[in-house]
Amino acid sequence: MTLSPGNEKSKIAERLPLPGLAAISLYLLALAGVVILGVAGRHYPPLFLLFAAAFIAASAGLLLLLRWAWAMALGAVFLLAIYDLWIFSRLHELPVLVQGLLNLVFFLYLVRIEVRSKLR
Repeated sequence: MTLSPGNEKSKIAERLPLPGLAAISLYLLALAGVVILGVAGRHYPPLFLLFAAAFIAASAGLLLLLRWAWAMALGAVFLLAIYDLWIFSRLHELPVLVQGLLNLVFFLYLVRIEVRSKLR
């Protein structure tokens, strides 16, 4: 039994992550890089490297469409959104508000049914 070319393309398309998941993965990698540089520059305590490791793990797992990575990414962007919006309420700095709203957009994207249905 041979597969038609159209059927092969649909199977490949099912395994590819959604573009939004790839963007969130890159965002989590960038956050991990910022944390690592912050620890290296002694702006953050070395314990923050655990966050960087979690961000890297969630980023890699999200690209592989793993459900546990989705949960980690969902928790990370939600907590970061809450933290950024709380910091904005205290300091009234625009960049913190922008990052908080970006995290909120990522959270709302991750809870979509289409995203959850692609995960394994």
